[in-house]
Amino acid sequence: MRRVTIWVDGGVQGVGFRWWVQTQARRLGLAGSVANLWDGRVEIDAQGPDADIAALIEAVTARRGPGGRPGYVTSWLVENHPVDPGLVHFDIG
Repeated sequence: MRRVTIWVDGGVQGVGFRWWVQTQARRLGLAGSVANLWDGRVEIDAQGPDADIAALIEAVTARRGPGGRPGYVTSWLVENHPVDPGLVHFDIG
């Protein structure tokens, strides 16, 4: 089990990126949230099995968006956090 925060920069606000992330995360069975930040980035808090977290990171950071990913990603940062047993759903913040 792994929990990460992924900060994504690029053309990721106002293009349906958060909805796409939520769909991908729920498909993978992950818990957490995704939200726009004031500086134009998107913040993803995701928790689940290591392989599923890796799959989400790969989908979000791929140069070409899999499954018609909206927007574009120019940079990202991934940070590990302690697992939170209280996270059970994946929502848009």
